[in-house]
Amino acid sequence: MHLIRLFVVAAVIVACLTATTHAKVVASVDLSQQQMRVYVNGALRYTWPVSTARRGYVTPTGKYQPQSMHRYHRSTKYSGAPMPHSIFFRGGYAIHGSYEIRNLGRRASHGCIRLHPANARELFQLMQTNGRGGASIVVHP
Repeated sequence: MHLIRLFVVAAVIVACLTATTHAKVVASVDLSQQQMRVYVNGALRYTWPVSTARRGYVTPTGKYQPQSMHRYHRSTKYSGAPMPHSIFFRGGYAIHGSYEIRNLGRRASHGCIRLHPANARELFQLMQTNGRGGASIVVHP
């Protein structure tokens, strides 16, 4: 009986560790509110202001998985602009840190989703820890 109890406790510990290391991370971006909500295993973890496409530009809507991630990237399209903690989700579109924090909460980008650099780092680490397959990005109007 003692051995069975020990086995059950070990199985529960392994299941908890597995759930922690393979958490489902969802970054949900609301374009109308200029806000990102980050969910881990279905529970809201963070709410952050963002800046998305200003007039004349588009931030694509839909559901995506990260395509590539770069700790420090420079734009090849916009004069080498810094894009720290970039998470590319559709072609050249990415979620990334921005040093123009005064514009967070309103439309200001060429289409990317800008975050405060500390928030971009946190999201990057969450998605990196959980793997691109365990992460999704949802952008809705």
